[in-house]
Formats: sequence, C-alpha cells, structure tokens
Amino acid sequence: MAEFTMELNDEQKEVRDWLHGFAADVIRPAAAEWDEREETPWPVIQEAAKVGIYSLDFYAQQYFDPTGLGIPMAMEELFWGDAGIALSIVGTGLAAVGVLANGTEEQIGTWIPQMYGDANDVKVAAFCSSEPDAGSDVASMRTRAVYDEAKDEWVINGTKTWATNGGIANVHVVVAVVDPELGSKGHASFIIPPGTEGLSQGQKFKKHGIRASHTAEVILDNVRVPGSCLLGGKEKLDERLARAREKARQGGERVKNAAMATFEASRPAVGAMAVGTARAAYEVALDYAVTREQFGRPIIDNQGVAFQLADMRTSIDAARLLVWRASWMAINGKPFTAAEGSMSKLFASETAKKVTAQAIQILGGNGYTREYPVERMHRDAAIYTIFEGTSEIQRLVIARTLSGKPIR
Repeated sequence: MAEFTMELNDEQKEVRDWLHGFAADVIRPAAAEWDEREETPWPVIQEAAKVGIYSLDFYAQQYFDPTGLGIPMAMEELFWGDAGIALSIVGTGLAAVGVLANGTEEQIGTWIPQMYGDANDVKVAAFCSSEPDAGSDVASMRTRAVYDEAKDEWVINGTKTWATNGGIANVHVVVAVVDPELGSKGHASFIIPPGTEGLSQGQKFKKHGIRASHTAEVILDNVRVPGSCLLGGKEKLDERLARAREKARQGGERVKNAAMATFEASRPAVGAMAVGTARAAYEVALDYAVTREQFGRPIIDNQGVAFQLADMRTSIDAARLLVWRASWMAINGKPFTAAEGSMSKLFASETAKKVTAQAIQILGGNGYTREYPVERMHRDAAIYTIFEGTSEIQRLVIARTLSGKPIR
C-alpha cells in the first residue's frame, strides 16, 4: 500500500508538466473555436492520440498509479486547458471505468481497446445511465434488458439521455433493468458493440457550457447483443440478483448496482476536473488584478480584490486535497466511511462555480465578454454540480453515510 503523500514523485511531475504543456499549447488555443462550433474537436483528440494522451496505455498507467494521484493529476491539467475539449478527450474514460468496475478480464481486453481506436483512426465510447425520468433517481430506470435463452442474447429497449459521446461512440456501455422487482439492485451493464442494429442517436443537446463535448440521447430499439456482452457474465449476475432478493426478503443491507459502482469510482476524478477549471479562472483573475490599473494603481492593491483572490486560492487547494485523499483511499481499498468520494466531488464542484464567478467579478465588464476566457470557464463550471450526482445528491450520500439513516 502506498503511503499518503502530498508530494508528487519525479515521474508524476514529468507527466504533469507534459500534460500541462499539451493543455497550454494545443487545448487552450482551440478552446474558443470549438466552444462556438459546439462540435466534437476530432483534430484535438487525434493530436492527443498521436502524443499518447488519448490511449488505453496512458489511461491505464494513471488509473493504476499506486498513489491514486495519476488520474486526478491528469484531469486537473487537461481541464485547466479547457473543460469542453478535455471532456471530449477523457469522456471515453467513464465507459472504460464501467468495464473495469464490472467486466471480466476478457471483456476488459476485448472492448476497452475498441473504445479508443488508434492515432490514425480515433474512436470514442459512451457510458449511458441517465434517462428522461431517471437521473439521480436510478431506481426509476426504465430501460429493460430481457434474456433470450434460446439464442443466448439480451434484448434491450429504452432511451438514455445526457450521454457524453452518445450516438457517435464506437462502443456504448448501457445500464439496464434486468429485474424490475429489485429496483436499483436489479440493474446490469451491457456492451453495445459497434454497428449494432437498433441503436441510434436521438436529440443532440445544445448546452450552456462544455459545448465542445458531444451530449445526446441514445435510443435502443430491440437492440440484441450476445450473452458475452453482459459485463461480468450471467453467472455473476445471477449470484448478485439472488443475494439481492435474499436481502430484500430479510430487509437487509443495500446492494450496490452497476451504475453506482461506476460513479463511485469516478467522483474524485470529476472533483479534479473542477479543480482544474477553478485554477484556470483563478490564474486569469490573478494576472488581471496584477496588471489592470484603476485610479493609478493595480486593482490587487485593493483589499476587496486581494482578499477574494486569497479565498479563491485557499478553496482550490482545499478542494485538491480532498480529491487526492479520496483518490488515495480508492486505489488502496480504503472504505469511504464518511463518503469521502462524495465530499471531494461536492466541495470541488461548488468551488469551481464560486471561483469562476469571482473571476468574472474581478475582471468586471471584461469578464462578462467572450474576449476573456473566464466567461466560458464560468459556463463550463456549472456542470460539475450537476453531472455524476448533483451537489444535493452528494450531500444526501454524505448525510446517509454519517448518520446511517435512510434520509430522503
């Protein structure tokens, strides 16, 4: 088990600096253009693939970093560059985590490489969980998977929404209900291979922020996939469902479902994304405050501005520490006895919203225009308190964990 440390080792520092250079030289110069276009920045993703950032190998190296800091460090630097483009680069990772968390070794080896493609032919993947009537309330999920035993196939019907890369992905990972009587405990995850008949893209959303990231509905109309596409396999699913039914009869413990296993693994990473956006806005505001003069002196000479910057930096550093703690705990198998994963996502998300708003205030009228990046950063930051569990859901998780009560 790696000891907890707040000091990156030499290898991590080298990777951090490499990522920072890519974010500064490739992502930032393209950020405004792709935000306006509201399209997937394929050329930037391809550049990331060429240098090895958009690849299974890079993701695996960071994911299995024994300190747990590889992923949060990478997320912070890329999202420091631009949240929309960075999400297009890392969005495949959520689907990959879904396979890593629930799949067999054979499924991991088969499907994750197909999610990324290669530098000459980049692909993306999508994790599809949310539905029009089932976002935070995963127990209300309606997408249904029925097993056709004669053909050893699963037949999936339903509509997913808010899917990053939905419809344009090479591989989709879909969470569906296999036993409606068990509520959220009766869910399972499925791989939808490339070109599968019956899967189509529905509405593409025009969003407030992260506009360079493709978000759309995914429609599943009698989609048939082989039994081997059930993540974890049918034997494991049957055992889990049997335990859930027994627990239900006994009124016992809560059993984790497939979607929640993915979200628990990714929440600190989302916190790191928020830290990156907040840090970017803070740095713009600090530079502006030092160079902008009013009444014959830099505006940072005024306590009203200087104290805001002090608070911004303090909150960013506190958020990063919560993210690092949760990431270290996760990689070392430490249980989140106080919902530390949700804590990190909650605090970092709220920090990003607050810091980007303060940055606009420090820049004044300039901050409200698209001539300066803090306007875009503020729009981007709004998503962190919404996706992969709203701030309200994070507080609910924390309160339930601390109290042991079924707070609603």
